[in-house]
Amino acid sequence: MIDNLITDNLIINIASLSITVKEKSSLDKLAFWLYIQNIVMKQCFELRGDTMAKQIEGVYENVLRCARQEFLEKGFALASLRDIAKAAGTSTGSIYTRFQDKEGLFKAVVEPAVQEMRRMFLQIQERFHSFDEQTQRDEMGRYTARHQMEMLDYIYDHFDEFRLLLSGAHGTHFAHFLDELVDIEVEYTYKYMEVIGCESVKQGVVTEDFIHMIVTAYFNGMFEVVRHGMPKEDAVRYIGMLNRYHMAGFETIFHPENFR
Repeated sequence: MIDNLITDNLIINIASLSITVKEKSSLDKLAFWLYIQNIVMKQCFELRGDTMAKQIEGVYENVLRCARQEFLEKGFALASLRDIAKAAGTSTGSIYTRFQDKEGLFKAVVEPAVQEMRRMFLQIQERFHSFDEQTQRDEMGRYTARHQMEMLDYIYDHFDEFRLLLSGAHGTHFAHFLDELVDIEVEYTYKYMEVIGCESVKQGVVTEDFIHMIVTAYFNGMFEVVRHGMPKEDAVRYIGMLNRYHMAGFETIFHPENFR
């Protein structure tokens, strides 16, 4: 099919050039056929190159699809590149060429979701901390609940990737994905408490270590919906309940007398 396409294109071009030569009879015949040869070779390379690029793109996507399934079934540690290559109809050498190693392949599967989640989360934090002190006080609960659901939507749009990050990433640096989100939340929570002049922070009762403990508990609770493969409608309900529970407890740490 490819060769037929090339032949058809060349016939059209050679025919048009022949007409041009007849009109310009002074053109040297040898130079003309050398000119034709160059055009033929150029078109062959261009047409075959486009086809090869499409074939390579198809292999890449197919490998990612098969790798995602293998990692979901076995986790990173037990996943086999040989089995992935077989399922994708390619060779292990082809996988090494494209992804370097197994962790590089795992990275290609999950990193786009990781980067977008991190970008989204930081944007939510920065937008909130651009508010003045009073707005932060007034809107903290509502703002948190609203954007928590925005993040949940993204998680369920990329559910397999987050399942891999939480349950199948052992042996890769992505195993610490949740810890990175916790660290971001701790930093911005402590900043919020400083902005509003929290007495518990001023008196040294509430420290970053304590905030780290409660944020870790909260995020682990939030991502339980992924670990247990809950339907989204259940997840929305449970996360709403978790948020109300968390906010009620969070309110108590603003009053140092509660810790005496």
